[in-house]
Amino acid sequence: MAISKAERLMNLALCLLGTRRPLSKRELRGSIEAYIEAFGPGEGAQGTDDSFNRMFERDKDDLRELGLVIETVESLDGDVGYLARRDSNRLPPISLDAEEAAALGLAARVWQQARLAGAASGALQKLRAAGVPETVDPQEGHGALEPRIPVHEAAFEPMMLACRDRRPVQFDYRKANAARPEPRQVEPWALECWRGHWYLAGWDRDREAERVFRLSRITGRVRSRVGAYRAPVPDVVTVRETVARWAGEGAERSARIRLRTGAGYPLRAKAETVRELGDGWDELEVPYGHGLDAWLVEFGPDVVVLEPAELRADVVDRLRAVAKG
Repeated sequence: MAISKAERLMNLALCLLGTRRPLSKRELRGSIEAYIEAFGPGEGAQGTDDSFNRMFERDKDDLRELGLVIETVESLDGDVGYLARRDSNRLPPISLDAEEAAALGLAARVWQQARLAGAASGALQKLRAAGVPETVDPQEGHGALEPRIPVHEAAFEPMMLACRDRRPVQFDYRKANAARPEPRQVEPWALECWRGHWYLAGWDRDREAERVFRLSRITGRVRSRVGAYRAPVPDVVTVRETVARWAGEGAERSARIRLRTGAGYPLRAKAETVRELGDGWDELEVPYGHGLDAWLVEFGPDVVVLEPAELRADVVDRLRAVAKG
């Protein structure tokens, strides 16, 4: 099994940090398992040596970008060696007061349901080992909080890593009014949780526009793509505000709908007025904003749009599109 790039970088960093003298490329090539596996322990064919040199230079640049200070030292005979002195790469001591430590503890507990739980627990153990208090007096209110963000979507972790590493992705996405998913090519920017659902904001390459995707509508596997982003990443990505606007939050207009009794709780929670009609139906007045038609389609036969006429037409068009599919 091929050794991952992350493991290769870690092994290279450990070699450079653990040596007391500069190590040459040849010595590093014969000491790191990933290099031995890919190119052999010593010099070989010219093509193999060139490939190793390119990989080593990329790895060295990646470590420097991550903050590792790597020195290049030339010996008297002209041979070049590399090392990372511990005193140049030592982080300053972390000092946290009780309030800051409590905030970190709460943040770590947020991820108990995700695969990040291991990393979060490890961070807390390091804080305890350093003598930093994890929590404060429960009477002050912090100890009683147990925040959790549910992460059930399989797409969450690959999307989180893609956002972090700035990697384009491809996935199949089923819109609310679509009968089947469609392939999307996206440059992911940021993830955010809003009302129990995770959303991704990014640049849709096919549509050449900013888009927001609900992770629960992603089907199949998220596939990473090589290459740099084509569109600039904005300084501020307003995922929650965009989703809220599409859902009608802060809308200046209202829509009248009929809703089957006992159905559509999210609509009832947003309703400005609710009136019983009898025969198993209620009449609701809900905020009307961009994206309300797509949301209403999700409730199927439990919802009938009364007005405005353009919203009713949009919902009917979406339902017809689903029926044709």
